[in-house]
Amino acid sequence: MSLLLIFIIGIGLSVDSFVASITAGVCMVKVKIRNALKVASFMAFFQALTPLIGWLAGSSFQRYIESVDHWVAFVLLLAIGCKMIYEGVKHKDKAEKSSFPLSNMMLTGMAIATSIDALIVGIGFGLLEVSIIIPVLIIGGLTFLFSALGVLLGNKIGIRYNSGLEIFGGIILAGLGIKILFDHIFFV
Repeated sequence: MSLLLIFIIGIGLSVDSFVASITAGVCMVKVKIRNALKVASFMAFFQALTPLIGWLAGSSFQRYIESVDHWVAFVLLLAIGCKMIYEGVKHKDKAEKSSFPLSNMMLTGMAIATSIDALIVGIGFGLLEVSIIIPVLIIGGLTFLFSALGVLLGNKIGIRYNSGLEIFGGIILAGLGIKILFDHIFFV
């Protein structure tokens, strides 16, 4: 498999993480570099880990994973989105929000939900007998880059359009979960 194709796959896989990272940035009062790096690290770790797991698991688990992956992503993103909407309604004053409102548990949920498709890609790499090291590094690196940029971009949006953005971010995550569910139900 060519490096160009692996880069294209990596970019495609990192889009959901980028969107989720924008949402994280929107919810922060002020982005500190360490917070952007933390979000990016969570996203990149899971985005790199899941194809490795898929590659190791092989095709024997493919039918089981494909039958539930969209439901897991839907439930996780919907739950996190609803929690963010609730927090946004609860804390209408921007000053009440913390500078980093996302717990490790929320970040883990977002990272898992946005990386489930990479598990299937990993199974595909295994079936094609592709060496997994380079794809994992590229996918993880691109996801880290896009996620860090997503946090920074999201925060710029959040600063410019202050009112109700945590609610908006929650709607985006819930919508992403619904999109994943519909894509798998109607287009697969």
